[in-house]
Amino acid sequence: MRRMAMATVLLGLLVAPATGEAQMSKTEIDIARLELGALPGDFVAGLTGQGPPGQWSVVKDASAGPGRAIAQTSADRTDYRFPLAIYQKLDAKDVAVTIRFKPVAGRVDQSGGIAIRLTSPNDYYV
Repeated sequence: MRRMAMATVLLGLLVAPATGEAQMSKTEIDIARLELGALPGDFVAGLTGQGPPGQWSVVKDASAGPGRAIAQTSADRTDYRFPLAIYQKLDAKDVAVTIRFKPVAGRVDQSGGIAIRLTSPNDYYV
């Protein structure tokens, strides 16, 4: 079974407002408060590569700091398949990002990470 659990996702942003002064703000995704069983509404599932889209949900994870994680639980073994959980409520520049993830199982690939400057599921930086 392919499963990748992300323990915590923290997004820190530095946004330059119209006045030209830099302003620091922080967006934090509090996984501990997310409802179990489904991908949160602020996210959309995407896919780079081939095969079916990933199956994402919030799961209990005792090893994660908040006790919950966002996990990709699909057992699909298609090669060149990279399921994405895309957070839609962020549009920023000059971004600093912190994320923790852990591969739990998998036969094709055990990986995770963060994509930035995502304009489509096939156009982003890792």
